[in-house]
Amino acid sequence: MVGKDVVVALKEAMERQGLDMHVSALVNDTVGTLAGGRYRDEDVMAAVILGTGTNACYVECADAIPKCQGHLPKSGYMVINTEWGNFWSSHLPVMDFDKALDAESINPGDHIFEKLISGMYLGEIVRRLLLKLAEDAALFGDNIPSRLREPYVLTTPNISAMHQDTSCDLNVVECTLKNVFGISHVPLRTRKLVVELCNIVAVRAARLAGAGIVGILKKLGRDVIGETGKMRTVVAIDGGLYEHYPLFRHNMQSAVKELLGSELSETVVLELSNDGSGIGATLLAASNSRFSKKS
Repeated sequence: MVGKDVVVALKEAMERQGLDMHVSALVNDTVGTLAGGRYRDEDVMAAVILGTGTNACYVECADAIPKCQGHLPKSGYMVINTEWGNFWSSHLPVMDFDKALDAESINPGDHIFEKLISGMYLGEIVRRLLLKLAEDAALFGDNIPSRLREPYVLTTPNISAMHQDTSCDLNVVECTLKNVFGISHVPLRTRKLVVELCNIVAVRAARLAGAGIVGILKKLGRDVIGETGKMRTVVAIDGGLYEHYPLFRHNMQSAVKELLGSELSETVVLELSNDGSGIGATLLAASNSRFSKKS
């Protein structure tokens, strides 16, 4: 599909299937989440996807976009799709494990931010850490389980379950290690270490995601209290990582509060927008169809 018009390709595919359908609007999940959120609440200024992948978009004043030439939208605003998953900075806390993961990925050198914070990669980072400890410190005994060497066998739902294991004997951790890697009879102190590794990886990801949100708020000038007082700002968030991983969600919210300060953070709402992308895409398609008919 590289270099091709995806709308044309989609239309041709539907025609081949004999479907009497029309493509009204092509929208990614992030913009859809923003549209759905803003339909319900005009204070929604940005949207973030935190699931298997990650992305963010926000509402920008059109005259603040140097690349925007010619006719400006009547509203004076335009949605900026940041594709922040491809963000890179020397200030990012990239470890050797991250570099190795990137080098062995299908897109080395690309989407570094996504590889640090999204659900696709968190489990794999933990697996690599466990393998290193198994090789260098005999974490699981003298023999290294073969499945511990299998890339992506440990998923983010797995580390979420272990990270949030509140049982006194960490039974969830024990069961996960057995079911995923075939490792049995793991001592409690080793189970505690596994939980700590999950915590380190998840907290790093959550705080980086929170920092990204604050960066967008800074760009919008929503990181200060203006002359007119406090402005309420809502960030609509969709994706399984944010929805189903409470400790990730808590640490991300804590990072935003820490970076903005307690007073200003009271004006910022991080709102779960369940299936907001699908709802928003439907709304945009409907509004575009109505506009097209009027034209």
